[in-house]
Parts: sequence; C-alpha cells; structure tokens
Amino acid sequence: MSRFHVSITPEPDSYTSASNKGSQFHSSGLPYATTNPNSHLNMSSSHNKYSVLLPTYNERDNLPIIIWLLTKTFEENKLDYEIIIIDDNSPDGTLEIAKQLQKVYGENHIVLRPRAGKLGLGTAYIHGIQNATGNFIIIMDADMSHHPKAIPQFILKQKERDYDIVTGTRYISGGGVYGWDLRRKLTSRGANFIADLLLNPGVSDLTGSFRLYKKDVLHHIINATVSKGYVFQMEMMVRAKQFNYSVAEIPITFVDRVYGESKLGANEIVGYLKGLWTLFNSV
Repeated sequence: MSRFHVSITPEPDSYTSASNKGSQFHSSGLPYATTNPNSHLNMSSSHNKYSVLLPTYNERDNLPIIIWLLTKTFEENKLDYEIIIIDDNSPDGTLEIAKQLQKVYGENHIVLRPRAGKLGLGTAYIHGIQNATGNFIIIMDADMSHHPKAIPQFILKQKERDYDIVTGTRYISGGGVYGWDLRRKLTSRGANFIADLLLNPGVSDLTGSFRLYKKDVLHHIINATVSKGYVFQMEMMVRAKQFNYSVAEIPITFVDRVYGESKLGANEIVGYLKGLWTLFNSV
C-alpha cells in the first residue's frame, strides 16, 4: 500500500477549553493539539532539533529581521534549533550582517556556510544538509515572505501522524497571498494548475517553498532531483509522491518582500515551463 497521502489542516480561528466544548477537531476528524497557540509549546522532551536552511543572496536588510523572528519563535516554544545561513557571495554585504548576527545569537544557533557564488537552490540545500545537526529540516525564504510564527503549526502537524513532510500552502482555506499584483497571482495560479494537470502531485501548492522535512527524507529527495531554479521545489513534491512519502499541508500566508527585488523574471518563467515539460516526460 502506498504511504503517500496528503492531510490538510485548516487554520483554526480560535481554541476553546475542553471543559467548555470538549475536544476541537480538524476537518479530517483528528483532534487539534490541546496546546493553546498563544502559549509556549514545550517540545523539549521530544529531543528533536530543527535546522533551518536559509539560502541568501542580497538579503542584508531582511536577514536581521527574519533571524530575530526565528529565534523568538524557537525560544518561546522551547525548541532546539539552529539556523544555517548559506550565502552565495552576495555583493550587498549579506555575509557581513550574518557574521554580526552570529555574535549576537551565538555560533550554536547561527551557523554560517557561505559559498563562492550563485550555485543554485538545490546545491544550497545539499550544502546546508551536510552541515545540519538537526533531525528535522525547515526550508523557507529569507525575505520575510514566510513568517516563522507558522513553524509551531508545522511541527504539531508533523507529530499527528509522523508525517515525512509538511508543506505550507497558500491555496486552501486560511492561506493567502498579500502584496502581489494580478499578473503575479495569475502566474502563480497558472503554474500550479499546469503542474497539477500534468503531474498530479497530490498537493495544492507545488511552487511554495516553506516546508518541514525529516532530514533523511529531504536528503533522499534532493539527491534524486535534477531540476534547477523554480522547478526545483515542484520536483521535490513530485519525487515525494514517487517515493511514497507521507505529506501533510497547512495553510500559510505569503507576503511579498518588503526589501530588495523579486528574483522571479521572464527567464525564470520560461525555465519553469521547460522544466515542467522535462519532468512530465521523465517521471
């Protein structure tokens, strides 16, 4: 029997005490964790460690903010963590900012693994995994498009059924996108629609990049992934289905970057379509 299945968790609007309304349930019939999301999540007894892989290129303005939000989230929830910054020789001085942040937060929490130049997202993840000491890997963008406050929900969802992967989605109830114009929204929707039609991956947001993986699962998938650029994230979900890994989804809100410029352009869109066709013919 295939292990691949997708579970979707709607984002609850509120939590009610068991004494008033009894257990709260997901639409799947599974109970929500009894932990109030406004209280600290004490998961230290589970002995899990979470390694965040943060590839950067020209993110000097965003990096201090995202690092502060990440450390705040992990420490408030009593989670063991490290943040691995993989900078690809940013000309804006991102690495120098990272070095200053390492002095503030400590080398045990901020790990610097720079590279000589822009070598691609896939190799950045491989480089990060090789240096990660956690048994779980979180991948996300460094430009604050992904808010770290969602991380505890990723972790709680993973624990429900020991999922191999939990992926964030903008396209279910509770998720959304802010700051995009109509063209960008149509591009994203169109990319996901075409990919779903051709590949049937079983997830609603193929082009998203906010995910939680078991470390060995991510290592296996990345080693099998051949795509470059924006197709890379999509292929990882296709490979997850190919290898029968279990996948769950949670809603996330994607916010367009405040500082810096988007790295999505016409060349990336053309590359995406070419990569999609190649993947369709090879998987």
